[in-house]
Amino acid sequence: MIVAIDGPAGAGKSTVSRLLAERLGFLRLDTGALYRAIALVATQAGVEGEGPALDAVLADHGIDLGPDGEVLLRGVPVGDAIRTPEMSAASSKFAAFPAVRAALLGLQRAIGAQRDVVVDGRDIGTVVFPRAPAKVFLTASVEERARRRLQDLEAQGIAADVETVKAEIEARDHADSTRAVAPLKQAPDAIPVDATHLSIEQVVQVCALIVAAAQTRED
Repeated sequence: MIVAIDGPAGAGKSTVSRLLAERLGFLRLDTGALYRAIALVATQAGVEGEGPALDAVLADHGIDLGPDGEVLLRGVPVGDAIRTPEMSAASSKFAAFPAVRAALLGLQRAIGAQRDVVVDGRDIGTVVFPRAPAKVFLTASVEERARRRLQDLEAQGIAADVETVKAEIEARDHADSTRAVAPLKQAPDAIPVDATHLSIEQVVQVCALIVAAAQTRED
């Protein structure tokens, strides 16, 4: 079974997906981490845009998933190297390139065909797995998303202020929702969940109920 969780940056998709996957006994696939990993590889190679250099990176990117769903780069976990503000901006840029999305689409679908997964991203329910039986569109206010993102950065020892983080999130929202290829949008059959005033556990519980209802329909 495939559970698709889409939504804007900072809505809590990563945490909710991880906890939901643990509860269900599913694999958790963080597609955003895949795009961040591509951005990391491309940036390290000095690639700034589309063209032969990017094609070469995509032909031999070395990105894969570990048994627990962690993103690996040539067999080594990428860790927090992909979680910096710089990689956030870079991943949004590279995710807009058709060649990048095509390269990762096959990988994502291959993983989804092998086992039960909770997949989070921005185009999961609309492009990657449009027939997923359980779809959630997770949102939260910009202010709440900025607050959460600031906490994450501070936990990593990265200095930031809430207004700067808020501006970065708003810019990311605009880039993700207006890009020509697979823009961020809610699938018609996705159930919206506003996490602004909910705890993580409450959001996970709501998502678990959505999955249970989908499983009942499939039975």
